[in-house]
Amino acid sequence: MPFTVEKKHILHSSIFNQTLRDWHSLKCDITPKNLMYPVFIVEDDDAVQPISSLPGVSRFGINKLKEHLDNVVRNGLQSVLLFGVIDSLPKDEFASNADSSKNPVIRALPLLRKWYPNLTIACDVCLCPYTSHGHCGVLNSDGSINNAASIDRISDVALSYAKAGAHIVAPSDMMDGRIGAIKEKLIKNDFGNKVAVLSYTAKFASNFYGPFRDAAKSAPTFGDRKCYQLPTCSAGLPVRAAHRDVQEGADMLMVKPVMAYMDVLKTVKDAYPNHPMFVYQVSGEYAMIYWAAQKGVFDLRVALTEILSSLRRAGADVIITYYTPLILEWLQLKHKL
Repeated sequence: MPFTVEKKHILHSSIFNQTLRDWHSLKCDITPKNLMYPVFIVEDDDAVQPISSLPGVSRFGINKLKEHLDNVVRNGLQSVLLFGVIDSLPKDEFASNADSSKNPVIRALPLLRKWYPNLTIACDVCLCPYTSHGHCGVLNSDGSINNAASIDRISDVALSYAKAGAHIVAPSDMMDGRIGAIKEKLIKNDFGNKVAVLSYTAKFASNFYGPFRDAAKSAPTFGDRKCYQLPTCSAGLPVRAAHRDVQEGADMLMVKPVMAYMDVLKTVKDAYPNHPMFVYQVSGEYAMIYWAAQKGVFDLRVALTEILSSLRRAGADVIITYYTPLILEWLQLKHKL
């Protein structure tokens, strides 16, 4: 006799058309609210600087930034993550220009608040693009991290961004105690209920950051960052880091990179379901997808949709991706259809 499938084991009856399939996929929806756009801002106000290692991505001066963002905002952009990049401003061991009046992010924030009143603006908080040594904190004389001095300086930078108009400060340095230090200064300066803290909670010492370090001009001049970024094979440290950051008052958590760390994403989200979970599709991930599509390995739209949906399924509430303008175009086209 032929094998008979029991009624309760029949799955095809629930997926035979697109609406039925969509009902099984609601947690994987991608909307403008699920996207954050990383933007590099440079000192030269009239500059547009294509980044060779990130094809399709450029750094922008303030005057060109509005021209670039206008169309993206019209397509539904909800939030941005700002990175400052300096060339002529001097770099020193204390990252003095991380929050000076000439810093491109400090200068851009009031303008962005004026141009786009409904845009939520996050600022990456780190010292590496502004230090002479390229590390994410203040160093001791032997080249090791001075954690106490680092979090004092990093929290100063976060407060400066808050004063300039940031809605969110996002420390990416991975120093111990930086969330608590930032929260304390925000509260003391009456920003405790006005500025959110998005912690790069599980930021791994990954090989996928190469193009970003080119884009931000932030590569270390010696050594590496393995003493403060998480080991790539660690499963327990991300959970400990998330617990620490939540206890110190983090409003939102992040996993970075994400494609090789989706198990960490799910673990951290399951542990802290009430904290919005961000993931950063980092520069190396962006480039891999881009070049695979260029070589005909797969269709970009189909592949990217599958990847983004899987990130949502694993627990990502917001995806930080350089593909945001393109995805918003796709969403607008779908809406018009």
